[in-house]
Amino acid sequence: METGAYGVVSNLSASSRLLVATGNPGKVASLRRFLQNLPYDLVGLDAVPGCEPVAESGTTFEENAQLKACGYARQSGWLTLADDSGLEVRALEGAPGVYSARYGGPGLDDRQRCELLLRNLQDIPASGRQARFVCVVAIAEPNGNCHMFRGERTGHIASALRGHHGFGYDPVFIPEGHAHTYAEYTPARKDETSHRAMAMQAARQYLLQRAEVAA
Repeated sequence: METGAYGVVSNLSASSRLLVATGNPGKVASLRRFLQNLPYDLVGLDAVPGCEPVAESGTTFEENAQLKACGYARQSGWLTLADDSGLEVRALEGAPGVYSARYGGPGLDDRQRCELLLRNLQDIPASGRQARFVCVVAIAEPNGNCHMFRGERTGHIASALRGHHGFGYDPVFIPEGHAHTYAEYTPARKDETSHRAMAMQAARQYLLQRAEVAA
């Protein structure tokens, strides 16, 4: 047994390889924590030279996660994990939703998207700033078989950016029952409560069972 590039124990056989279909460093780091010590060799999209990008053309998180997982699994020939996640704000009729990473256009960074969201909510009182984070994880085989796992975390939008950890909308999202934004938590603390944690825990269990059957 040998430790792969992503810190996961593996025998490096093709059948144990798991492609993680994301180029987002924050997501890579988060997924890596959830998939520690699984009997798979995790590789990123940079391990598939010439791979064509898969468009996130779906209208739901499930559609986008499945599109990415199946598309990259077909191109690589490897078991592939992809996720789609985002923030839904009730006062904005569910926006930014599946467009969370593109909210306000391609020229904005995470902080600017958070600032735009706060501007769009500036006339909404605290009682009307309910929101939820959603994450859907899809695991696809090259033959098209796909399994999906969903996690949700409800909460509300803060009145200002707070904290320096995390990525995306973490500085403005306060999970229900808590007083701090995700960006005020350490990554380990966030992993205990996040939408991604819920989906990834279910995905991890599936991967373990799959490995046991194949053994």
